[in-house]
Amino acid sequence: MSVSENNEMAWGAGVATGIGSMPGEDAREAAKSVTGSLERLPYLPELPARGPGADLIGRTAGMLIELYARVEPSGWRLGDRPGRDTRRARSWLGEDLDALEEFTQGYAGTLKVSAVGPWTLAAALELRGGEAMLSDPGACRDLTGSLAEGLREHLAEVRRRMPDARVVLQLDEPSLGAVLLGRVSSASGYRTHPAVDRVAVEGALREVFAVTDGPVVVHCCAPQVPFTLLRRAGAAGVSFDFSLLTESEEESIGAVVEDGLTLFAGVVPGVDPQSGALSDPAGSVMGVRTLWRRLGLAPGTLAESVVVTPSCGLAGASPRYARAALAHCVRAAASLVDNPE
Repeated sequence: MSVSENNEMAWGAGVATGIGSMPGEDAREAAKSVTGSLERLPYLPELPARGPGADLIGRTAGMLIELYARVEPSGWRLGDRPGRDTRRARSWLGEDLDALEEFTQGYAGTLKVSAVGPWTLAAALELRGGEAMLSDPGACRDLTGSLAEGLREHLAEVRRRMPDARVVLQLDEPSLGAVLLGRVSSASGYRTHPAVDRVAVEGALREVFAVTDGPVVVHCCAPQVPFTLLRRAGAAGVSFDFSLLTESEEESIGAVVEDGLTLFAGVVPGVDPQSGALSDPAGSVMGVRTLWRRLGLAPGTLAESVVVTPSCGLAGASPRYARAALAHCVRAAASLVDNPE
């Protein structure tokens, strides 16, 4: 089976989804909104408004095996044993899974779950001395192994609760570009950590990708997304903020799309627009159509090669807008099927 065929089985043509976070603190309300808006590719919501442990880093830190983190004034720092912060992160994740399970009874489609990837986690988690784990290659290897084991357990739990769903794993890597370019600040703020070798970066990603036999999507909402590296590591899709795309990246995008990569194009604002209204759905994906023509890609492949999403998570949006944004993504994705040109 080719990669493109595998992607077609995973999400099909004219599909939309969200990134991960939602506003508010009510897990049931978030799960209801996500499953009600996204019939073909719903996801497990994150609710960072609840506080530490529900945030992007804390939620994934709670999944780690034999590594434990606690909240310090500077962020999440490794500790010797699981404490209150770890227990809280795990409790909230369980609450989120309970809510999603309730609203996906009998669901047999594709379902997306997410966690922070190894390099963004290494840039964010602190060693006991306060420096980022990124500063210690051995610590990075230990973190990658711990994350892989934790994700295996998490995915097994998701499949136990939703046995008929096909699970897609999304790894959030907003710091990946900074890691590759040596732009992650040290604890003092006076210097940056050296760039990590691309071979080491790719190897760690491969190790984490291997925890699942389903598709893996990497989300990177920062500039300079390494599309080619991610495709080479085995990503089936890359999720990104379409407005940050540069002309220099277009050539590599054309190559990876032809190789079977799906673009999760973030084209809908992640926060309430100042105008108070979204553009028409077809207008939201006009830039994607233009890119397709400029790259010389076949119009007929557009709806199968692009999944429409918000530009980033919706935690900073109003609940009303978050629901409207997801519904808008669905209509925009449908317009790619109806009118690929």
